[in-house]
Amino acid sequence: MKKKIIILGVIILNSTLGIFMLPSNHSKVIDPQETISPSLTANSTTNSTTNSTTNKTGNNAADESKGQNKSEFAADRDGESIDFDAKRAMEYLQKLCQIGTRISGSEGMKKQRELLKAHFEKYGAKVTFQEFEAKQKSRPDKVKLANMIIQWFPDQKRRILFCGHYDTRPIAHEERNHKDWSKPFISANDGTSTVAFFMELAHHMKKLKIKIGIDFVLFDAEEYVFEKERDKYFLGSEYFAQDYRKNKPEYVYAAGVLLDLFAHKNPRFPVEGHSWESAARIVQGIWQEASLQKVKAFVAVEGQPIQDDHIALNRVGIPTIDIIDFDYKHWHKLSDLPEQCSGETMKDVANVLLEWVKKVGN
Repeated sequence: MKKKIIILGVIILNSTLGIFMLPSNHSKVIDPQETISPSLTANSTTNSTTNSTTNKTGNNAADESKGQNKSEFAADRDGESIDFDAKRAMEYLQKLCQIGTRISGSEGMKKQRELLKAHFEKYGAKVTFQEFEAKQKSRPDKVKLANMIIQWFPDQKRRILFCGHYDTRPIAHEERNHKDWSKPFISANDGTSTVAFFMELAHHMKKLKIKIGIDFVLFDAEEYVFEKERDKYFLGSEYFAQDYRKNKPEYVYAAGVLLDLFAHKNPRFPVEGHSWESAARIVQGIWQEASLQKVKAFVAVEGQPIQDDHIALNRVGIPTIDIIDFDYKHWHKLSDLPEQCSGETMKDVANVLLEWVKKVGN
């Protein structure tokens, strides 16, 4: 049965038909199999909106989850083989979780930073820390924070940003029993999987034959939240975005991709609402590549808008999408453990993103 969803008066057909119908201020119907110009510019999209949305950190849940087929696109079609190692990615995930909680400002976070710096530098990346301080209303003191910026091909002036957060939430707010809130929460899929994903990608970045730079940016304090009604989310991405606007670098970010709640078994990635409104060209390119590779986790329906780290980036002119399955049932629960995650899911997403990068990066 063909499913249709009415959003803003527009019918968006589900991925069995493989097409998008753009919102009402657009006129073109896009088929993911269609070839479009892959070139990206910093001005190719509009800025983010302030529409009412679901808060990734909090109050409602969006609707879309289930269904993914494994992609076998492990080879670099333009050159050297790129074989994302699903098993090794899961080993990295386990290793990070064995540190324990990695709450902003904690010893666990310090250990994680040291581990990651050594890892990425080993594979040839330029690693810097963007240090700052912030204070939550619920806390008596400021906390020292640091976004981590991992650069590949640092001399390139046109760059793509892949990002996620690397802090773990201090409280498992979605547990029904409040006595469980303060138990150690390692947040395997929510943040940690993104870090493990980048760790595995590090093995392959130097193989890419591209004319564009790539940055992995890990945001601190996305979830440094103790009291949901008082504390502020997204401290790291807000600081990063403000600094990008205030102290404009010599390079420009032509595109951004946020990865969040993405590495579990059988995910489903609808097109997050703000992503479509602010970075439609990037959505088209990535979802088209997923269609070519038959990665069915990327579904051609518009999902609910989510408040997440990409909002701050879009506001300062970095067109950024959010690849997210907000129906992940272990979100902010103690059950968000490595066994919920899948190296094969990470591999499928990696294959899609790497092929997309090669198209836009040449």
